[in-house]
Amino acid sequence: MSEISVVIPVYKCHETLPMLLSEIEKAIIKINVTYEVIFVYDGGPYYDWEVICELAEKNPNVIGIELSRNFGQHKAITAGLEKSIGEWVIVMDGDLQDNPKDIVALYNKAYNEDVDVVFAKRIFRNDPFLKKLFSKLFYKILEYLSETKQDYTIGNYGIYHRKVIDAILSMGDSIRILPCMVRWVGFKTTYVEVIHDERKYGKTSYTFLKLLHLALNIIFSFSDKLLRLTVKLGMFISLASILFAIIYLIKYFNGKITQLGYTSIIISIWFLSGMIVAILGMVGLYVGKTFEQTKKRPNYIIRSIVSKNEK
Repeated sequence: MSEISVVIPVYKCHETLPMLLSEIEKAIIKINVTYEVIFVYDGGPYYDWEVICELAEKNPNVIGIELSRNFGQHKAITAGLEKSIGEWVIVMDGDLQDNPKDIVALYNKAYNEDVDVVFAKRIFRNDPFLKKLFSKLFYKILEYLSETKQDYTIGNYGIYHRKVIDAILSMGDSIRILPCMVRWVGFKTTYVEVIHDERKYGKTSYTFLKLLHLALNIIFSFSDKLLRLTVKLGMFISLASILFAIIYLIKYFNGKITQLGYTSIIISIWFLSGMIVAILGMVGLYVGKTFEQTKKRPNYIIRSIVSKNEK
């Protein structure tokens, strides 16, 4: 059994993979443990998979998993977690923005202290300003809605004990978001401060729309507070409408109103109609996520696995 499994989702980052593997091996040598590196090819350009096959052919510690299509980063991570056998599991990106040198600090922190999870806390992020701003704003909103502590400086990069991984894999959620799931299962957690390096090749595949889609998935999967807020909003509107009606009835009986205003009617109709449509849309999203969950489709489908040492 390997002591460490390194799980890496791969999507449009074939240029960095040989260098990434070399840096991981240098870090592993320093801590002197047995290890495996699991590259999960999540669709994308096929030469990503070709590079993974070459690395697996040369290195017996490398395992390549080819998914049948692009399922998304976190489902690719799930595929790697389910195939991993290490007592400790490291999850990192394949674009070298997560520096492999930090593996030493992560492992030493986990091994020497009584903790189950050590996150890599990015004290500086080499990301565009708007992406960092959106991330910070989103986690503030998620923190409020989910009523849990969130940290926008923490991503997937970290080291996790096997019991944490097993707990995460036991969750039947169709929406897989690793940091949120780690926080949900609990366990003792700490962090080490790291520098988020600059992307050396290409550009991120996360567009604004993809980030927005991911954000909505997280909110609707890990929080029902929006539904509770709509109930409070509906009660507030009802009370306001009653007060509004009482005021206008008093004015009417006092002879101050002879003809109802067209403007106020139109404003009321548009306002209430907009609120109804928005609330129905939000409830529909929750119903849609519930529908996706009930279908019980697999989170991913594996097309092939390459490894010199079959597991």
